Amino acid sequence: MKTSLENKAIDLFSYLFMAIFSIFCIVPFILLIASSLSDEKAVQATGFVLFPKEFSLFAYKVIFQDNAIFNAYKTTITFTVLGTVLCLILTSAMAYALSVKTFTHRNKIAFFVYFTMLFNGGLIPSYLLIAKYLGLRDNILVYILPVLINPFNMFLLRNFFKQIPDSLAESAKIDGANDIYILYKIILPLAKPALATIGLFYGLGFWNEWFTATLYIDNKDLYSLQYLIMKVLREVDFMNQMNEMQGLVMANNIVPANTAKMATAVVTVGPIIFVYPFIQKYFVKGLVVGAVKG
Repeated sequence: MKTSLENKAIDLFSYLFMAIFSIFCIVPFILLIASSLSDEKAVQATGFVLFPKEFSLFAYKVIFQDNAIFNAYKTTITFTVLGTVLCLILTSAMAYALSVKTFTHRNKIAFFVYFTMLFNGGLIPSYLLIAKYLGLRDNILVYILPVLINPFNMFLLRNFFKQIPDSLAESAKIDGANDIYILYKIILPLAKPALATIGLFYGLGFWNEWFTATLYIDNKDLYSLQYLIMKVLREVDFMNQMNEMQGLVMANNIVPANTAKMATAVVTVGPIIFVYPFIQKYFVKGLVVGAVKG
């Protein structure tokens, strides 16, 4: 009876702790949305609050004032989805090759890949290679091709593949299967937790990309979402500075600097939040837990 009461007390404490922790996690997001829906003057007067003060959509009107934001969304979604798929295919192929013990030169290739994590040619050689020799200026592929394989993600996936028993591949080879069939029909289905994690790493990297657009993109239709948002915020700050210099800080001249920042955060983080629940179950399993038992 005592043990049962102790277990109930522990369960109650755990539930209360997780509930309080969840509230602390949700409150900043609520604060973000409420502030983005508030009037700029109210935010300047009272600060950020949990409920909109003087409800206003002016910050969103500034962001969505033309079709540029929709083009940026289309471009970003395109290279995020395409890039993530291609990166997963190539990363898993290379990781599997380097995890096969019978592959003679796997250690030499692994060292070559590891070397790129420590040293690189620098910004100028990279720019010359991508812009001049590969001709990727104003090309959506510039977001994808230079980052097709991330060395850290590749090694992470290779270590996961090493945990899968060699007997599975050996038995498949006895039945006449080749390495491609073994990888895509046997190994990858067992590596879903690792693939989901690596896929999220790649997806977030593509979704948050802005520096590439700064260097290689002049066509407004190919701006990434993050770069366009940064550009809008800079213009808002510039307008505020001009108003202050000209002494035009009046009701009709207030630019939504604070609320626009909150609105841009809502606009950019929304799609990622909707994607996460679909891969959450694979994160629960973790990177080191596979589907092979015994």
